[in-house]
Amino acid sequence: MNANIEEKRRRALEVVSEQLSASADARKCHACGCLHKTVEALETTPAGPGDLGPALARARAVLTPEEYDCLGCPVCFPAIAANAFGEAYPDEAEALDLCPTEAAVERRGWPPLTGDYRVVRWRAPVAVCTLNSAELAAHLSRDRPAGVSIVGTLHTENLGIERIIRNILANPHIRFLILCGEDTTQAIGHLPGQSLASLLANGLDERGRILGARGKRPVLKNVNREQVDAFRRQVEAIELLGEERSSVVRDRVRECTARDPGPFSGAPEEDGIVEIRAAHEPRRMIPDPAGFLVVYPDAAHQRLIVEHYTNAGVLDCVLEGSTPAALYGTVIERGLVTRLDHAAYLGRELARAQQAMETGEPYIQDRAPGEVEEREAVLAACGCGPTCTSETGRQIDERREPSSDSAK
Repeated sequence: MNANIEEKRRRALEVVSEQLSASADARKCHACGCLHKTVEALETTPAGPGDLGPALARARAVLTPEEYDCLGCPVCFPAIAANAFGEAYPDEAEALDLCPTEAAVERRGWPPLTGDYRVVRWRAPVAVCTLNSAELAAHLSRDRPAGVSIVGTLHTENLGIERIIRNILANPHIRFLILCGEDTTQAIGHLPGQSLASLLANGLDERGRILGARGKRPVLKNVNREQVDAFRRQVEAIELLGEERSSVVRDRVRECTARDPGPFSGAPEEDGIVEIRAAHEPRRMIPDPAGFLVVYPDAAHQRLIVEHYTNAGVLDCVLEGSTPAALYGTVIERGLVTRLDHAAYLGRELARAQQAMETGEPYIQDRAPGEVEEREAVLAACGCGPTCTSETGRQIDERREPSSDSAK
């Protein structure tokens, strides 16, 4: 073997041993997927039982049950060890699984995969990835700039990128991906920003490795080539690597929003969210078995009043409060409303009553929307059949009969 190659490998194995020892000394590494995977992978190499034996044995001795894939630490000892091994033994390293790459658990709705992100709005064309700059992500998610759909961080160039691909493909309104914040330029081994930019520019090789990526393990195992190709067509990358000024990011968001091409139609079929584009008013109104509520403002004392009546018309509770939230919260807490449509109606009426009290305008409580379907719903709640002879049933039937005035 060439002497230079031998010396390179000797120095590389020294680095690997040093970094494994540093991992063993760092309590945070003991439950981390980075160390677990690195130890398991290196043990299968020819150097595992030989030159790396003592360091690997010490690292394995401190392992505890895995609790997280990767913490995104500023310096990742297992990543440095893996990179050093890969530089000295590129062929052997190519076949190793040196980083956690298990598929994330999928859920219904959007985004389908969990992660370190904040959803801002569904119908917006820009996703913002702040890489390792968590503070920038938090700031942008609080500001909620117009045009932003989702904001999040990215710490790894495999699982993290896979989640971004799946979550963006599930929202056709996203057409731009801004890469900003601090990419890992230290000895962490992960270069998520550079890897994601390389994916968008170059795609994958036949083994699923990101072409041109320099990270620790830029291999995508849980997305297929069709998904990757669609992702690359769907979004335009806006590279601001290293930029941590939110004002600069907001300016680019505005520029992207101004040239939004509209929803993407070429994504693979996904079980995404259900979009209802023609919501309609309720077609029927079913009385609440708990009774009904009367709302009115008391302008003289600057308070709102809610009176609760049983379905027999008996007043059994009067509530007073200064805000709609205080009143509807107490109504729900006391079980005075049991149907969601009635709770929504109460919230709307309390807001109208508060506005009338503040402006001095007259307030008249609106009729609940929908055609009344009383007897079936209320009597079902009391357990009676259609021949119910209770006071409630009698009053419902009386209200259904036309009055002498209405018959004229």
